[in-house]
Amino acid sequence: MRATLMYGAGDVRVEDVSEPALREPADAVVRVLRSCICGSDLWPYGSMPASEQGQRMGHEFLGVVEDTGAEVSGFKSGDVVVAPFVWADNTCDFCAQGLQTSCRHGGLWARDGIDGGQGEAVRVPQAQGTLVKLPVGEDSVLLPSLLTLSDVFCTGHHCAVTAGVGSGTSVTVIGDGAVGLSAVLAARRLGAERIVLMGRHKERTDLGREFGATDVVAERGEEGIERVRELTGGDGTHAVLECVGLKPAIETAFGVVRDGGVVSRVGAPQYSEVPMGFGVFMRNVTLTGGVAPARAYIEELLPDVLDGTIEPGRVFDRAVGLDGVPDGYRAMAAREALKVLVRP
Repeated sequence: MRATLMYGAGDVRVEDVSEPALREPADAVVRVLRSCICGSDLWPYGSMPASEQGQRMGHEFLGVVEDTGAEVSGFKSGDVVVAPFVWADNTCDFCAQGLQTSCRHGGLWARDGIDGGQGEAVRVPQAQGTLVKLPVGEDSVLLPSLLTLSDVFCTGHHCAVTAGVGSGTSVTVIGDGAVGLSAVLAARRLGAERIVLMGRHKERTDLGREFGATDVVAERGEEGIERVRELTGGDGTHAVLECVGLKPAIETAFGVVRDGGVVSRVGAPQYSEVPMGFGVFMRNVTLTGGVAPARAYIEELLPDVLDGTIEPGRVFDRAVGLDGVPDGYRAMAAREALKVLVRP
């Protein structure tokens, strides 16, 4: 079969690799219908050292079950399924707490001999705990939105949930990438009264308005902080959702959060120090967030996708086949595309 491999910064190739096959009784083999390029894939795309052995890529996919191991029940050949961005047994103590990202028997796609989602098929370990059956056909128009349940929409939702977004709350979302726009949509779904989106790419912030943003602030730094404060009567917002920014983004977050409020930080972290000094401490600001346990959220979010209440798949603004994946990486890195859908 064919799959995507990264050999170094800017060097993405689609090559022939071994067909996936069952290795363990808890495995399944899934033929990929849709996958995508994640913003987190752009970090190695920009900085990965050159290597003679390529790294398999992709951690977001949905597809059709082709085969299952002896210990897998509840799935059959032909079922359409979505896979969260980590695989997990969904039975250990961490999974029972909704922390499938810490599963004692789980792991990451495209690592340690596990297939990546940016290919034609995937061997799925711990298939019964990982996969979620979707009540749609292989040609459903809902596939792009359903694919977002693998990662990006669940990540935006996790950001909003951990920040305590609910009915009547005010929210600032920092970042107009796919995660930030997903966080806007999630905040609206959870009942936020006011949603300020901080971003400067008009085509993206326009979508953010359609997703539920009530205000858009294009300014950055102190000017951006002052603008959000003006919009909120000087107080800032109850919740701030920091969506995959660099260190200035978290500095802005502390600048626009209301005293006693919550800042939630999600996405692949690109800074290790958080400037949460005495001044922030004295304002009783809470910092939370972390990696989203997508598997814990899929069943909750699925009905709203199926009935069209939300359309998170609108974050995909370009679609490619496997041969187009290298150019999809280039387009996202160049900010020519928001998020690229892959149709193997």
